[in-house]
Amino acid sequence: MSDFKPKTLFEKIWDAHVVAQPPGGPTVLYIDLHLIHEVTSPQAFEGLRRRGLKVRRPDRTFATMDHGIPTHDRSLPIVDELAAKQIAALERNCAENGITLFGIRQGADKQGIVHVIGPELGLTQPGKTIVCGDSHTATHGAFGALGFGIGTSEVEMVLATQCLLQRKPKTMNVRVEGKLQKGVTAKDIILAIIAKYGVGVGTGYVFEYTGDVIRRLSMEERMTICNMSIEGGSRAGLIAPDDTTFEFLYGREFAPKGAEWDRAVEAWRKLPSDPDAPYDATIELDASTLEPMITYGTNPGMGMPITGRVPDPDKLGDTSQRAALQKALAYMNLQPNQPLLGHPIDVVFIGSCTNSRISDLREAARLLKGRRVKEGVRVIVVPGSTQVKRQAEREGLHEIFINAGAEWREAGCSMCIAMNGDELQPGQYCVSTSNRNFEGRQGKGGRTFLASPLTAAACALTGVITDVRTLLN
Repeated sequence: MSDFKPKTLFEKIWDAHVVAQPPGGPTVLYIDLHLIHEVTSPQAFEGLRRRGLKVRRPDRTFATMDHGIPTHDRSLPIVDELAAKQIAALERNCAENGITLFGIRQGADKQGIVHVIGPELGLTQPGKTIVCGDSHTATHGAFGALGFGIGTSEVEMVLATQCLLQRKPKTMNVRVEGKLQKGVTAKDIILAIIAKYGVGVGTGYVFEYTGDVIRRLSMEERMTICNMSIEGGSRAGLIAPDDTTFEFLYGREFAPKGAEWDRAVEAWRKLPSDPDAPYDATIELDASTLEPMITYGTNPGMGMPITGRVPDPDKLGDTSQRAALQKALAYMNLQPNQPLLGHPIDVVFIGSCTNSRISDLREAARLLKGRRVKEGVRVIVVPGSTQVKRQAEREGLHEIFINAGAEWREAGCSMCIAMNGDELQPGQYCVSTSNRNFEGRQGKGGRTFLASPLTAAACALTGVITDVRTLLN
């Protein structure tokens, strides 16, 4: 009788990284790759100094500047005093500990948003455990890696030990079948999942995205899906590696080479969930029915098809949900049953770790080419990395954006977190390709509609919330 027990992708990665499992306690999990940036690392390094500790594996630690780095002319002084201190601290900490840094001066050609540069440099690989002091580390799960965000004290723990204490989450199969219609993108898929099932559906779980629609997505589209897993409450998001994954990684700087590549691919092909591997829960989405999505409230679960109407709080039976929706609509200054189509906007932001890759910029440029943005609408386009920026400029995308009346910036997080002056003014409405629409997320009093790059570009052209399908040939 065989002892074989079918395992999910998550279980295979988890089991391969268990260092110790004390009875009744959290698992000691080994971490393959630790990504750090300037915001959550200074306190962790200071903690090491106080305790007289050194970084355990500097060769498995990589740093970039993204959250606080200005996206305007880098030759100018950094006006934000806190950002300047954080950036200086990261430079000093990396130099003292022998950590590779992609920053303003050192490694500037590879600088970018942490969840963009990891994949593009080949640091992100199937089967790895990857952590970062940033909640959207789930992005790396698109490669079949277990990536998740950690807090500052945990950043210190990984720096000191290359291990982390973790409770094992459960698994949820998020199955997406069907065929995407015109104007519907990966961003619309994940917004639809969160709108349908809520921001807490994944609490205590790791998502694994499966189904024909997921398999047909490009790597960059898969990254968009996994990026927002955290917005559904999940600890991480995973997609099984396949030929699409391997083709993306092949030849990248930190990917295996030669015979090591062949051995790596052989191992990676064994990672997908075994047939009949049990999940703890399953949810489903029929992608054939999807329209372009947009949010109306103050969390990513408050989303709807772009042709829909704002929900009525009085029709909600749950008292807490009713109160939350009433509060959100008051902040957004929207009325129940109101359509969003035609609603005026002030700003469009195309960027963030969700939608700042080259394919996102190509999509937006395709719609903006030969057109002008609506007078009075500010449009900011921020590439996710220096390499993305250079690729876009080789393709002439920057000229399309500039000629259309948009601002073309340096790589960074920018308006996603309202840093260095890239922020909304009180009362302004923004269509944003980022991942969060919380109160004040993009600036105190700013109001955010989350959408895809295609929808964002359409709204930039018209100056109002627009169904992109009306502008597509």
